[in-house]
Amino acid sequence: MRQTLRYLVLVLSVFSMLACSISVDLTPTPLSPVQVPVESVVSPATDLPTLAPTIAQTITIYFTNEARFAVGTEPYEDPVTRPLPAGVEPMRAVLDAFFAGPTPEEYATGLRLVSSGFTGVRIFTVENGIARIHLAGTCANNGAAYSVASVIGKNLSQFPQITAIKIYDENDSNLDPDSNMSSLPYCLEP
Repeated sequence: MRQTLRYLVLVLSVFSMLACSISVDLTPTPLSPVQVPVESVVSPATDLPTLAPTIAQTITIYFTNEARFAVGTEPYEDPVTRPLPAGVEPMRAVLDAFFAGPTPEEYATGLRLVSSGFTGVRIFTVENGIARIHLAGTCANNGAAYSVASVIGKNLSQFPQITAIKIYDENDSNLDPDSNMSSLPYCLEP
């Protein structure tokens, strides 16, 4: 009995210490622009400072591999890289590049844009780890289990600060807009 009581006190103490160390940050997650450092160097020809060449940053975009999707072999998506436009937030750049579709060369390799009728992103915000994406265009998913939501999820999963994705249709509707879980509009439900 006495040993059980000691064990119970020990377990309660551990849980109390754990509970005291848990904190929740309710401040919005800022979307800061990526800054590429620029260093000056001295030109040997003129002895004047010049800008050193900088390495362009790239983003990764995922498109659906039509051949693998047709036979049901996962993963259905293949990555491609593109240069990150200067002054553009990387998450938004990934979404915009996704809706621009694969290049002709990428298309020739079997990569496809699965857009479910949507044409782009009207509004994109990230707050408290929740990405909210309001899509442009008209939903035309026709009950498909694999939709634009799957590929958007794959594209945004590369950003660890995103913990949930909420996609809104052209009517700004979403089945569960207030939770901290990922959710879709009705039209993207299978």
